[in-house]
Amino acid sequence: MASQQQLLNQALKTLKEHHVRVTPQRQIILTYLVTHHNHPAVDTIFNALSDQLPNLSMATVYNTLNLLVDLGIVIELPNDNGGIRYDFYGRPHYHVICENCGKITDVFAPDFDEIEQELNHQASEQTGYLVTSNHVEVYGLCPECQQKLHIDRKRQSWATAE
Repeated sequence: MASQQQLLNQALKTLKEHHVRVTPQRQIILTYLVTHHNHPAVDTIFNALSDQLPNLSMATVYNTLNLLVDLGIVIELPNDNGGIRYDFYGRPHYHVICENCGKITDVFAPDFDEIEQELNHQASEQTGYLVTSNHVEVYGLCPECQQKLHIDRKRQSWATAE
């Protein structure tokens, strides 16, 4: 498994291969995404980095994220309220999303590359599409929401027993 530093170096190499200048702002935003798995929104990234880079603007964060998405380094994850969250995609993975609170968790399956290729192949075979990418999501309830639901059900059963 690649280290965070190796993943960051590969992403920076991708920028250079596309003749994109590696500015301090781009590097710090990319570093944040590589080292945090919180699937942040633009404002989360901006707030987290504004102390380190006082001259960082929200526009710079937006523009950098759009560039990283265009280069395939970062993916966009729509959330329930119509906003976008971002995820560094240095290691292929899929997401499990809580239907209650919206929490997104990365899942790194050892054979995900093969599964992804098979999904692309099946989609292409059945539809004639030239498949360029995919995004796999699994939905359910996170452990915290399961616990809350369990507690709420117990309270309901106590209330009806009285």
